[in-house]
Amino acid sequence: MPQHESPDGALVPVTPTALVVTQQAESDQHLIELWLHGRSRHTQRAYRRDAERFLAAIQKPIHRVTLGDLQQFAEQLVVAGLEPTSVYRSLSAVKSLFAFGHRLGYLQFDVARPLRLPALREKLAERILEEGDVVKMISLERMPRNRAILLTLYAGGFRVAELCSLKWSDLQSRDTAGQITVFGKGSKTRTVLVPQSVWNTLMSLRGDAPDPAPVFRSRKGGHLDESMVWRIVSKAAKRAGIEKAVSCHWLRHAHASHALDRSAPIHLVQATLGHASISTTGKYLHARPADSSANYLPVG
Repeated sequence: MPQHESPDGALVPVTPTALVVTQQAESDQHLIELWLHGRSRHTQRAYRRDAERFLAAIQKPIHRVTLGDLQQFAEQLVVAGLEPTSVYRSLSAVKSLFAFGHRLGYLQFDVARPLRLPALREKLAERILEEGDVVKMISLERMPRNRAILLTLYAGGFRVAELCSLKWSDLQSRDTAGQITVFGKGSKTRTVLVPQSVWNTLMSLRGDAPDPAPVFRSRKGGHLDESMVWRIVSKAAKRAGIEKAVSCHWLRHAHASHALDRSAPIHLVQATLGHASISTTGKYLHARPADSSANYLPVG
């Protein structure tokens, strides 16, 4: 049984009910910093913005917040005209913050746990490009670096943050082609084989760059910023005549969908994209089904 020292120096037993979780956060702001620690730069930026919006709306210390306050905040986000996905993300961040504060002993109760997140309409099918559109985006890009970016995003199924952080030491040759190792979401490392055509395109950019140098350099010589890659992808889509607001992640969606369409094993696609669950990869099968019961009705 645990013991503690009394004021007179004697050791006395401590019953389990008397054990107290050490409070590790000194203030709401300190709690937020602990909560954000170790997350990616992109996640930190988004979560910090969500936390600051929440605190500005509530106008009270976190330990005094009630479930009613949280529900009122959720309604305010809807009234403010935020997209359902933005409302969902913001409330998810707040729920995560309260759960973290409770685990640390900073909050006596996790009052955000019963908060219901809004149901979202699945829009994945709307964000999957046709193979011809992707090929056109790549073939019409004349700048070698930008063309390599489009090819690598599509062929590797990488997230934009993974692509921007690439160094030449992350690329290793494999026979006539090569492989790329990335440190991705959830602090997980994965290695992706890329076709010879993609590998050759990447190698044509290297020149005499040393291993620690970024694969995709900015004008100042550092790693290319994510916002710049987004602009490259957006311009490529417009150049190809695609009217939708195409983002970098759409090429990741295209990779998954096109690979499954061409009979790639779903577990292989899961491993390549770094999905934690096979159900996440399976969403692409539902977004672009290969058959339908409608085809069996007498209306053809």
